[in-house]
Amino acid sequence: MRLKNLLYTLPLLFLLASCDMEQDVSVNLPPHESQLVVECYLEPGEPLRAVVLESVSYFNDPQLPVVPDAEVYLTHNGKTVKLPFSPFQDKHNGKYYTHRISERLKAAPGDVFTLEVKDRKGRRVTGSTTIQDIVPIEAVEWKFNEKEKAYLLTSFQDDPEAENYYRYMTHQDSVNHGSERDFVASDALTNGKRVSYGSGYDYEKGDTLIVSLYHIEKQYYDFLGSVSDAKSANGNPFAQPSRIVSSVEGGIGIFTNLAYTRKMVILE
Repeated sequence: MRLKNLLYTLPLLFLLASCDMEQDVSVNLPPHESQLVVECYLEPGEPLRAVVLESVSYFNDPQLPVVPDAEVYLTHNGKTVKLPFSPFQDKHNGKYYTHRISERLKAAPGDVFTLEVKDRKGRRVTGSTTIQDIVPIEAVEWKFNEKEKAYLLTSFQDDPEAENYYRYMTHQDSVNHGSERDFVASDALTNGKRVSYGSGYDYEKGDTLIVSLYHIEKQYYDFLGSVSDAKSANGNPFAQPSRIVSSVEGGIGIFTNLAYTRKMVILE
């Protein structure tokens, strides 16, 4: 019986083996239309700076094409300042900027700033941001276990009268190094409560930790979430492609402000 079944099966196997199971498929992709890519963060007391680049096709070689003819304008209370094209890298934080001015930002919570970026190709990007107030860190605590490993607990009070969004970061030794923890959260489940962000038993006695609590706009919250999703999907054939949620119109990018409280602790 087994021999009979084998005799019936062999012709089918030969037939399948003779078939060409591979096919080349040509996909005609539409031409890529480059967009302006803008990144600008306002921080009270800091110089006015921005990055303006140009998007490239996903299939192009990795590059960061600058746009020398791009003009960047910031407006507040009817006063407009222009940020000239002046590329440089800040040696303190390692970040690269294409447009800057030495004037430092003077602003108070509730102040509204608008951004306009345009170039000779007729492309125009606009955005706005409202300066946020800081949310104080009430306590940074830690506790060691029997293996002399410590967890970190950072606490603050959420304002019940507003819809709030936060970015929480921890760094070891310096904020210019990679962050130990970095995530965003809303107060949808913690409105008006005392909130605590914790960690695992990741630290040792003598570690120097820097804790930062950012009070951020919803547009920045959405942007950061979409960037995280895009990073996770990139190169993963089983992941759904993710679109960057920009806070600007007419291009890609983010225009927002940074309001944060920061504390440094040494675990003893």
